[in-house]
Amino acid sequence: MTHRPLLTLTLAGLALAAAGCAMTPRDGAPRGYAADLERLRADCTAREGILTPTSSSTGRAETDYVCELRGPATRLRD
Repeated sequence: MTHRPLLTLTLAGLALAAAGCAMTPRDGAPRGYAADLERLRADCTAREGILTPTSSSTGRAETDYVCELRGPATRLRD
């Protein structure tokens, strides 16, 4: 009977370790809302746009913000 709690704790620890490995990106890039927001901001700035918030709050940066393009239209350039 005394081995059962130890087995349960060991299995729980292994499950948490496996979940942690599954959530870690292999390329080393940071994850999370702040990292997604920074990536969107950099992409929007590169396209000569301004990242502005939408009226929604979903917890996903790509849904909560939109890139408003303020630069010249690229289709009109020669």
